[in-house]
Amino acid sequence: MILNKIETNIKRKLFLHETNNIIINNATNTIESNIIKINPDICFQNLLGFGGAFTESTGYALSTVSKDTYNQIINEYFSDSGLNYNLGRLTIGSCDFSLNSYSYSYKDDLSDFSIERDMKYVIPAIKSALKVNNNIIFVASPWSPPAFMKDNQNLINGGKLEKKYMQTWAKYLVKYINCYKQEGINIKYMTIQNEPNASQPWESCKYTAEEESYLLLNYLYPTLTKNDINTKFLIWDHNKDNILERANECLIKYGALNYSAGIAFHWYTGSFFEELKELHNLFPDKLLIQTEGCTGYSKFKDKDLLFNAELYAHEIMGDLNSGVNAFIDWNLLLDYKGGPNHKHNYCNSPIMLNKYNSGYIKTPSYYYIAQFSKYIKPGAKRLFTSSFSENINLTAFKNTDKSISIVLFNKNDFNIEYNLSYKDYIFHDNLDSHAIVTLQIID
Repeated sequence: MILNKIETNIKRKLFLHETNNIIINNATNTIESNIIKINPDICFQNLLGFGGAFTESTGYALSTVSKDTYNQIINEYFSDSGLNYNLGRLTIGSCDFSLNSYSYSYKDDLSDFSIERDMKYVIPAIKSALKVNNNIIFVASPWSPPAFMKDNQNLINGGKLEKKYMQTWAKYLVKYINCYKQEGINIKYMTIQNEPNASQPWESCKYTAEEESYLLLNYLYPTLTKNDINTKFLIWDHNKDNILERANECLIKYGALNYSAGIAFHWYTGSFFEELKELHNLFPDKLLIQTEGCTGYSKFKDKDLLFNAELYAHEIMGDLNSGVNAFIDWNLLLDYKGGPNHKHNYCNSPIMLNKYNSGYIKTPSYYYIAQFSKYIKPGAKRLFTSSFSENINLTAFKNTDKSISIVLFNKNDFNIEYNLSYKDYIFHDNLDSHAIVTLQIID
């Protein structure tokens, strides 16, 4: 059996360091200590993939660098030699990571509807990514309907979509999907509302579970169906702490079970992996997709790059082991301040421009994400794993080419010796403190 080892270890300055073609022989004696077991015969959910968001801020940041640097950054994400991303999140209209607030229409009859604003920064970035990977799956999310459709007459500070404009809003979304399709961008999934439980000082709109379900069943789903659009809807698109209650309300209590392809979520209030596990058990046929997460804002240690990277590893691994199908990061690229952001809500991205926009920096988070996204391919199935110690976090997947990708993560201040047991083989190694390792097994 052949094994390849890929390691990121910040303290040793190793970034995706490869040790290839390690030959592993059958175990000649029984080893009973420090065992990590991988069972290739017990499989769980399929992986849809990994990705990031094409915000206007990302498109603008890309526009400030040379053409060569622009293409290099796109390749860092979407090529096989980069993060191998195959998912992209889109904002329907403006969000906080836009240069300013905007909508696609300002008239009741939508006669002025236009995506011209997106043509400047957003769509060129998307098309550049599609040249590298033409199989990108797009998930679109609205932050707010146009101000004239809302009871507060404002894109910001929450507010509600007025019932009399629900049909107009559904038509607005149809126009958005069709306009993007004309540009060669197919929206496969759409969340009903980004963070529907929050009233933010940037673009936002609030829905109860009943309101979200009512909108989906009576306006969004029928209108898209009538217009022969097969974009599928994801509910919630907010934090994990309330995801189980919200899903039960929307899908069961208010009847959206057959109208939703899955549940979207963010990580900002904590891990709550138990919520995800139970949600997966209750609704095994529904997709679970993390649609947003980032570091560097006030709740986290904005100057601790290793802390941020390890947060990604912790969340990705916990999500995957809880039955999640896809992980989408937030902005693909930001400037050195963590913007632009028209509400000064700055954060980090895995790749950031340097101070003078003459180049870019791949943060440790980039490499930690890579330990998953480069080696666990779309269509892979998660495998059953068990470990002698909770100090090693692990997940394992069987790719469609039958190769096995195992990720091990040690966030402790001490090294850990382990024996990896796979079929009749044993691989002995040491997992360094604050290191992450991907093992690729090729039978």
